[in-house]
Amino acid sequence: MAAHDPLAHVVDHPTLEFPWWTPPSYQLEVHLPAPLGFQITRFMVMELIAAILAVLVLVPVARHVRRQPVSRGGFFNAFEALLLYIRDDVARPAIGGHGADRFLPYLWTAFFFVLFNNLLGMIPGFASATGNINVTAVLAVMTLATVVAAGVREMGVAGYLTGLVPHIDVPKPLNYFLWPLMFAIELVGLLIKHIVLAVRLFANMFAGHVVLAVILGFILMAHGWLFYFVMPASILGVVALSLLELFVAFLQAYIFTFLSALFIGSAVHPH
Repeated sequence: MAAHDPLAHVVDHPTLEFPWWTPPSYQLEVHLPAPLGFQITRFMVMELIAAILAVLVLVPVARHVRRQPVSRGGFFNAFEALLLYIRDDVARPAIGGHGADRFLPYLWTAFFFVLFNNLLGMIPGFASATGNINVTAVLAVMTLATVVAAGVREMGVAGYLTGLVPHIDVPKPLNYFLWPLMFAIELVGLLIKHIVLAVRLFANMFAGHVVLAVILGFILMAHGWLFYFVMPASILGVVALSLLELFVAFLQAYIFTFLSALFIGSAVHPH
């Protein structure tokens, strides 16, 4: 499929594939239901799996940290290190001191939800829901809602809206003209920042999986003696890029969380 249409590997489908449960010559494909005319898709299932994984990880880790002053075991140490890193090196520096702790539930949840969605695409038959602009757009809207709610809670509706515009030291008559213009620019800029937040995550995950599909597709397009040269080169290339994709999965989850914290900090502490 990837040889004829590499995009088929990264677009949404109303089916699930289980290539590891079947012989190479046969691929099990399960059609997802459409209750009340609403079609359930592969990305929806991936998002549900990612959400369940986040709950299965975060809840036991939180309970363990509450009971044990010192973590024991590789599993708990690894995830507690990630949680502490996001708190101490992402949230608190970007938002400011211990006041950032009230935003940690959102930042932790966003990080692990994005991370698990990214990693699910590395499993044969699964997909990265974060390679869909609709999914990343919803995540960006959630960050925007958190940013606006944080600013309104800190300064009130009027204070937050007026705080968008930096102080301009100009004569008052000129300020009557410049202030509305600056307000419109800052408001559009706020929206653009969150649009970029969605596009950045989508583009990186989408492009990575397209490249993997294209490289694998070279094997299907090779004929005759070329096959014996193309096949090992393609496999080695996919292995190398898959390792890079693992790094990118963590990196993009970090960048999304870091930028979300930065935007929240700018709302809580305006110009």
